[in-house]
Amino acid sequence: MTIPVVSRRSFQLGAAALALSILATGCGAPGGSGDNGQVTLRFAWWGNEYLNGQTDKVIAAFEASHPNIKIKAEPGEWSSYWDKLATKTAANDAPDVIQMDQKYIAEYGGRGALMDLSKQDGIDTSKLDKEALASGQYSGAQYGLSTGQNAYVIMANTKVFEAAGIPVPDDKAWTWKKFMDTAAKLSAASDGKTYGAAYGSNEADLIIWLRQHGENLYSADGKLGFEAGTAASFWERLKEQRDSKASPPANVATEDGGASLEQSLFGTNRVGMAWWWTNQLGSLQATTGSNIKMLRAPSVDGAAASNGMYYKPTMFWSASSRSKHPKEAAEFINYLTNSPEAGAILMTDRGVPTNSDIVSSITSSLKPADTTVVGFLKDIAPDIKDAPPVPPVGAGSVQNVIKRYTDEVLYDRQTPQAAAEAFKKEVQGMLDSARK
Repeated sequence: MTIPVVSRRSFQLGAAALALSILATGCGAPGGSGDNGQVTLRFAWWGNEYLNGQTDKVIAAFEASHPNIKIKAEPGEWSSYWDKLATKTAANDAPDVIQMDQKYIAEYGGRGALMDLSKQDGIDTSKLDKEALASGQYSGAQYGLSTGQNAYVIMANTKVFEAAGIPVPDDKAWTWKKFMDTAAKLSAASDGKTYGAAYGSNEADLIIWLRQHGENLYSADGKLGFEAGTAASFWERLKEQRDSKASPPANVATEDGGASLEQSLFGTNRVGMAWWWTNQLGSLQATTGSNIKMLRAPSVDGAAASNGMYYKPTMFWSASSRSKHPKEAAEFINYLTNSPEAGAILMTDRGVPTNSDIVSSITSSLKPADTTVVGFLKDIAPDIKDAPPVPPVGAGSVQNVIKRYTDEVLYDRQTPQAAAEAFKKEVQGMLDSARK
């Protein structure tokens, strides 16, 4: 079971910013109290049918052990979730507990819409991974607790490798040159029916590339943290993948970008290597019918310690700053994060839990793919350094901008250098506008 991937997401940032900017005009607060001291909390999340059913079970378990608190479920779909949340927040009608994405921690927290969880006595963070904890912080406040961890990796379809008679590379020592050469050989072995590698134009792709060169997409103080020349080298590599036929032609890649997993090149065993998040392993294996092997990112020098990989929170548990019941909201978030009972229900569908005790308690019950993911995340731990800074206010739609400039380069409408300079200027403008 997987959650929607970041690369397929979109967000109407302007609507959210406008809605959040008028927070101060609201009155009243969400939530409500019944007779006999009973409290009702509204809980919003995005997901699919499976995730909704799982969440309903954890709500029922919480209510059974907390008879004074009732949870009103407000499930949604990613495509409409953020517009609805922005509208409700502007009307001072935000849910008490909110499933949040890292892209918008600063957007909502920085505008005063989220509760600082570090000030709530009912939340225990002592067993949580420190980097995961930091990923939900902005301007000194804890605006979210990670639901679980992922890592962005190359998924290698062993069925494609076996058909080509090419061994899967050693991911502990491979370079970008080895990656490119391997992908080109996979493409050549199939006479154009199969491609060696997808491009990788996700925000995480650029982040990893920048980190390998000692830079970051954003700095800790909310500014841009990279040079245009480094971004240009990212697009130069993607162009080289196209020119060497390691990856599909631009028009094929564009068509593939709009396909479902079941209809995609990777899903139909026509791409040997592609970038995905670790929690997607199970669905990739089920769709392809192949053994999928997770690989670390290649690096410039072949050293795993310099590959720029990082743990990313799958999503967060956050709370509205206007909740009438901050104590109970914190109690529910603490339950979702730290309760073994909740862990046994939620498992790894929102990422591998950041609470080490929860991981230990559920390991024996995990599906094979999930067990593999837990082991992989543990294996790469020695090479994982600090997490990238939290995206600042105004950065919510940067991923769409990256994809647009990737198309500009792959269709030869702009050179990598021109695309990098235009990208940096555009993103700077987005951040500047958000500060006004």
